[in-house]
Amino acid sequence: MKQKAKAHHTDINAAISYAGYRFPPELISYAVWLYFRFPLSLRMVEEMLAARGIEVTYETVRRWALKFGQQAARRIRARPAAFGDKWHLDEVVISINGRKHWLWRAVDQFGCVLDVLVQSRRDRHAAQRLMRKLLRKCATTPRVLITDKLKSYAAAMKDMGLRFEHRQHKGLNNRAENSHQPTRVREKVMRRFKSARQLQQFLSVHDQVANLFQHCRYNVNAAEKRTKRSQAFAAWQGVTCANTFGAQIA
Repeated sequence: MKQKAKAHHTDINAAISYAGYRFPPELISYAVWLYFRFPLSLRMVEEMLAARGIEVTYETVRRWALKFGQQAARRIRARPAAFGDKWHLDEVVISINGRKHWLWRAVDQFGCVLDVLVQSRRDRHAAQRLMRKLLRKCATTPRVLITDKLKSYAAAMKDMGLRFEHRQHKGLNNRAENSHQPTRVREKVMRRFKSARQLQQFLSVHDQVANLFQHCRYNVNAAEKRTKRSQAFAAWQGVTCANTFGAQIA
């Protein structure tokens, strides 16, 4: 078991290889960043690259996003992260091929996404799956857990024997509810998600990229915003193993 765990850890931190691709890593990294950072369709990214004299198809962008986006997200998760001690959990319904699915999301008090989970149910078993996933991935347990008044959260905590403070109040959970807004925007741009797997794959990358750039958006002056943005660009360059980011693409 130890050897398998070690191999998995090494795989997460291994450098991303672009061998066999005719476009340079800087361009691929830039296209993947555009797609996950902004509410753009694949065809919009194709057109933005074409405006800079780079001719690629939207299908190529899709393949880049699928392969290199997932690898970058795994490397982002492997980075040391200091999440807050107040967790906000919320679930929202999403229609996929005419069937209801539930998107469960957890964020901390600073707006960083802790994890997402797409499930077909909205009961205590679904809440348990989310909580187990969170406790397994996060290094620390929360001081306070904030949810809406869905009884499944309290039932799941009781079944799991969790003892930290639990506050149930719709007005206190705006942080988690607001975190669903970018997903709603992307749902419209992409003309609805085609499957639960596609939604899970997309958000597992989208939310990790958003976390990198989250601190250069609010409540900072212009100088600090530029500094944090440069740090975020450098972090993205590091996780995608691209030598430069955006500057040489023209």
